[in-house]
Amino acid sequence: MQQSPRAGREGDVLAVVSQSGPTVSFFDAASDRHLDTLEVPAEPHELCFDPTQRLLWCTTTYHSGYYHDNSGRRTEVVAIDPDTRSVVEVVDLAPEHGPHGLALDTERHRLYVSVEGSADRPGGIVVIDTQTRRPTGRIDTEAPGPHWFAIDPTGRTGYATNKEAPFVSVVNLERGVLAAKVEVPGSEGLAVSVDGAHVFVASPYAGPFFSAAEEWTATGIRVIDARTASVVDTLPTGSVVLPLHMTSRGKLLAGEAHMAPDPNSGLGRQAPGRLKVFSADTRKELGEVEVGLLPLTITSSPDGRLAYVAGVVSSTVDIVDLETLECLARLDIAKLGAPGAHGLAYIPRPA
Repeated sequence: MQQSPRAGREGDVLAVVSQSGPTVSFFDAASDRHLDTLEVPAEPHELCFDPTQRLLWCTTTYHSGYYHDNSGRRTEVVAIDPDTRSVVEVVDLAPEHGPHGLALDTERHRLYVSVEGSADRPGGIVVIDTQTRRPTGRIDTEAPGPHWFAIDPTGRTGYATNKEAPFVSVVNLERGVLAAKVEVPGSEGLAVSVDGAHVFVASPYAGPFFSAAEEWTATGIRVIDARTASVVDTLPTGSVVLPLHMTSRGKLLAGEAHMAPDPNSGLGRQAPGRLKVFSADTRKELGEVEVGLLPLTITSSPDGRLAYVAGVVSSTVDIVDLETLECLARLDIAKLGAPGAHGLAYIPRPA
């Protein structure tokens, strides 16, 4: 008899950002029971859990709004104790601003944070020492808006997607320099294969809005060969994809956004999104399941059995069994306006 995907999760916690909350909510990973909600500075975006320091990191990106439509960019990342559900420290990265993507190297005690560019310098990656919680360096990406960032399993190479620049920035993390540019149309989310041999990139850039009538003929997931820093394949998708995530079992998860016609608006309206599942090894699609409106962030349980998909417009998190592709539950995330549910992190119970 197959074990339930919920089994053995007692004491584990799922953390969820509400961008307009502005809050981080905590849920019991076994029962989905709401445990607590923590208020944080305005416009939290992404989350990253550091098991070595047992800290939850959260980027705060704008004072209000979102990319291309905001009232100003913030400069802080927040360190949170996930067990007491309290803020440990607010780390100011100024003059850097617009922090968004997070990637963690536990071996070297480094947290990487993507930041937006300004008139006097391009966008880049800020390096934070996770033991002192202080910035120690910056790596230029030569693009104005690096958004998502991921590192390979060795911790030597990082990849930044750039919404409007026509390339993915490849950075040498040991030398702290830009190493290559991989040509793709503007890009969204990304994920690195378990063995580090390939990088999967959602492209093109979705833009601040997209019309239901617009034909996204160029949509897809570009496959980059890490050795040659070149695109070697494209996985076709039915619509624009924003987030990508790689599970510990080598499944590539993609959040596909959809629009429906709206007679009262030329832009159309958000329709339910799709979670598409691919094998990273064979690059074959394994299936899909309906999720909330405008899936923007995806994570998974450490064992790769469950996927968590945040829909920023519906402000929901769908919990999906990746063996059966069944939606097991939907969490409603409180919001004060739009947008809603965004960053996600799975937090195993203390050892």
